Amino acid sequence: MTSRPHPVDHELIEAAAHIARTRCRGDNHTMAAAARAQDGRIVTAVNAYHFTGGPCAELVLIGTAAAQGAYDLDTIVAVGDRDRGVVPPCGRCRQVLLDYFPTLKVIVGTGDSIRTVRITDLLPESYVWADHQLDAE
Repeated sequence: MTSRPHPVDHELIEAAAHIARTRCRGDNHTMAAAARAQDGRIVTAVNAYHFTGGPCAELVLIGTAAAQGAYDLDTIVAVGDRDRGVVPPCGRCRQVLLDYFPTLKVIVGTGDSIRTVRITDLLPESYVWADHQLDAE
């Protein structure tokens, strides 16, 4: 079951697109991500491609946000270089995003079907890491 629609944060999409256009050069950086923190700040990052499986832009963004003191993210989007537009998070990123930010909203889709959905809608019946940790005594 999906949740009700959320407004699309076009400023966030443009922030990621700007980073993809201006900072993604060559094969090492091909994706950009932008997230809006609960306090309204926008944090951006790029992926770090490596043949061993370097981190996606969304994962780099989590660390970048933490380094800037933005621990509560509200919405995230990834955009590909070469004007590829919005790109949905991969399976690994979906799981990590869910574990870090269970109420996160994610912008997905293309063209006229761009929409904002909850991370739980992208990973239904998911394993929630925190639910399986022993309580500290």
